[in-house]
Amino acid sequence: MKGSSATDLLRSVAGHDAVWLAAATVLGMSGGRNARRAALRGIGSVAIVMAIDRALAEPAARSTRPALDALAGVGPRPKTVSLPSSPTTSAAAFASGVLLESPRYGLAVLPFAAGLTYVRGREGLDHRGRAAIGVIVGMGAALLTCRWWPVKPEAAAAAAPPRRPAPALAAGKGLHLVVNPSSGISWNQDTAETLRTMLPEAVITVFEPGDDLIALLDEAARRAVADGGALGVCGGDGTVNAGSATAARHHVPLAVFPGGTFNHFAVDLGNQTLEDVARAIQAGDAVTADVGRASSPKSPRTRPETGAPNASPDEPAGVFPGGAEQQLFLNTFSIGVYSELVHARERMEKRIGKWPALAVGLAKVLATGTPLSVVINGRPRSIWLLFAGNGIYHPAGFAPTYRTQLDDGLLDVRAVEAGTPLARTRLLLAVLTGTLHNSRVLTTAQVRRLDLEVLQGEPHFAYDGEVTDATYRRLVLDKIPKAVTLYRPADQDRWLR
Repeated sequence: MKGSSATDLLRSVAGHDAVWLAAATVLGMSGGRNARRAALRGIGSVAIVMAIDRALAEPAARSTRPALDALAGVGPRPKTVSLPSSPTTSAAAFASGVLLESPRYGLAVLPFAAGLTYVRGREGLDHRGRAAIGVIVGMGAALLTCRWWPVKPEAAAAAAPPRRPAPALAAGKGLHLVVNPSSGISWNQDTAETLRTMLPEAVITVFEPGDDLIALLDEAARRAVADGGALGVCGGDGTVNAGSATAARHHVPLAVFPGGTFNHFAVDLGNQTLEDVARAIQAGDAVTADVGRASSPKSPRTRPETGAPNASPDEPAGVFPGGAEQQLFLNTFSIGVYSELVHARERMEKRIGKWPALAVGLAKVLATGTPLSVVINGRPRSIWLLFAGNGIYHPAGFAPTYRTQLDDGLLDVRAVEAGTPLARTRLLLAVLTGTLHNSRVLTTAQVRRLDLEVLQGEPHFAYDGEVTDATYRRLVLDKIPKAVTLYRPADQDRWLR
């Protein structure tokens, strides 16, 4: 009786689509970045199954219902169609999606999917065959998500060479660490105690509302130089950006602790946890990385292609906050609607998943935005956005996610064209079908330098998650090779062998 009750409960629970949303929510809240990615891929796989079940299967011949077919004359019989063993299909889709993204979490949900498949298989030869087909369809749906959102490989952390000697700071002595709690971390006494336990000799300064972050970083860097130590930052990509610029300016090594919402640079570097960074600091393990640079051309200056002036004396001297004539970036620099698109996606992706959020956000910004008229390396263009990555990003297409090298000397440039016929419609269709990398609306190049001039439109610049309105319409994008020394655990290299 107990076995029968457990079987009925398993079948009943798995028959409700909401159980997978609940499972994804629990999984996303139980772990870090990998758990969230696994939860999103799992629920995305279920969404594909549901779409097929409710849309594509409708015109097909209705499936056999053994219980009703055995009773001649009993009706009405169902007029709808479902995928073979729909609960099993959803279970297989969710488990396969999670397993693709994270084998550790996938193994945790696999017993439930396997149990449901076993229960369905016990209900007779017909159901056994339907359950097998359901498993195959569910696994196929999970694999289909990779067309829009490729799985990030375990070895995706950037390649280590060239290594550079850095001070080995036992117990963190000589490390001056600036923490920005407003970057998205859940900063509490436990976090502070964790850092102090790992690095008891480190000097930790917590950024408070009203403080000048740049001033705090400058002071910490000066003290690090005097102590023969290193500068440390804990925060999001904007904080890491400021820290890298400060470290490069003072020629001091930088320790990047993942402390933001997304931690793009820390993850690409290979610093997944606070413990990773602490281990590298105490061992003196470090690598070098390029830094991207967007700068306003000095006046007067001429374009090599035309000899025409590239700036006039009456144009403002500054383009970035504080009147600076250049802005460094560790991850990305962009103009156009890219910053609005990223913000729209990030607001929705925790609720509906990354790719649905991207599609909805794209439709919104295309409906309300206007393209820019620009000159890129002397060629006039009309574009929706231009993205420049500090290093080659993967995957190809519209949503770059990660890098495998931080010192390749190249800018990864991707521009979405607005001058082609039906550009908005073609762009949306290409994103929805996962074919943007082959579409004429996307132009890509890997270059060492890019000359950019905005002729018409509002050039909203974004760098490492920070957005600013430009006062200057001419920019040169290039890189400073091996500009910063960064702590990174040497044992990350084992993934590359």
